[in-house]
Amino acid sequence: MEAASGGTSISSDRLAHLTGHTAAQVRRDLAYFGNFGKRGVGYSVSDLSNQLVSIVGIDHNWNMALIGAGNLGKALLAYKGFEQRGFKIVGAYDNDARKIGSTISNLTVESLSKLSESAKRLDIQLAIIATSAESAQEVLDLSVDSGIMAVLNFAPVRLNAPDTVQIANVDLTVEVEYLSYWLTNK
Repeated sequence: MEAASGGTSISSDRLAHLTGHTAAQVRRDLAYFGNFGKRGVGYSVSDLSNQLVSIVGIDHNWNMALIGAGNLGKALLAYKGFEQRGFKIVGAYDNDARKIGSTISNLTVESLSKLSESAKRLDIQLAIIATSAESAQEVLDLSVDSGIMAVLNFAPVRLNAPDTVQIANVDLTVEVEYLSYWLTNK
């Protein structure tokens, strides 16, 4: 943020310009979480950055399970961006006997039946579902039963979960359709 502001403080006007929002919206949104700035001075870049990291919850590491060791699962295990932001995949699981026991990105793929025990032992808080649509709901149910309350779902299906569970759906087809719309209407 400091590079974007060119100094040690940044105004709500500058934040608005960088984010595409209004200065009033920036001030309102930040005020929701506390009082970070000073009228006429702006926000300390360092303090604001630290506060935002804490608000978003990336001021500590999160352990994740990857469920589904197919092509997408392998790609996600190889992706270094998660760990750079404090999200570490500590377990990989599948129900395909041909994949169980194999090593992908320094993780041994375990049987899905071991998820519950591993979730407790490895303190897994998040799961990534990279399975077929047909098995995704069962995998989600097992994840929830294992104490996992946050799920990134890549399966091409909407999942049903208790209100205490947060699911983020990634539908790559919808994203490609958005790009198609943009190309058609540019």
